[in-house]
Amino acid sequence: MYIDLTHEFNASMPVFPGDVAPELVKTADVFKDGISDYQIKSGMHTGTHIDAPAHMLVGGKNLNEYPVARFFGQGVLIDARGKSMADVDLLENVTIEKNDIVLVMFGWSSEFGNDEYYLNYPVITENFGSRLAILGVSILGLDTPSPDRAPYQAHKILFKHDILIIENLTNLEALVGHGSFEVTALPAKFQTDAAPARVVAKSIS
Repeated sequence: MYIDLTHEFNASMPVFPGDVAPELVKTADVFKDGISDYQIKSGMHTGTHIDAPAHMLVGGKNLNEYPVARFFGQGVLIDARGKSMADVDLLENVTIEKNDIVLVMFGWSSEFGNDEYYLNYPVITENFGSRLAILGVSILGLDTPSPDRAPYQAHKILFKHDILIIENLTNLEALVGHGSFEVTALPAKFQTDAAPARVVAKSIS
């Protein structure tokens, strides 16, 4: 069973305050031109995307520098629904192995498209990020626009330990009840600090 965790990219999707609004323009029509084609204009942090350390660290790696194997892994779901902050207590009695992909479900994707989504989103604590670093996870994903707010200390903790970040996930609720699942999070191979990604979970139990 495959579960799509990716927001659809379209020209009306919301962006982080201050980012450039996306454009998706049809430049050729199959009836008039014999082909269909589109032009896209977007920041790399729009919609479901992956951040690499170069996003905030001087000398940090860009996303295209990672081997493709890095974007596959065993998934672990952390249920943080109803919380404004995810702290280390949520990691108690949860088995997390080195190189796992940890997905934090706040249930916040239901606000996607509303002003509230970027104003009052829940976050993780610095201790939560540090604990993931100690455990050696590969990627942290969330159904929020960011794991934290300025000055983005949790971001920096994760990046310093080479942990990638997936933002703006959706449909994490569909993973509840699936004991074991794998995650594929393939970003476009741009020479940039971040890129849009198609993120999919595969239930294996």
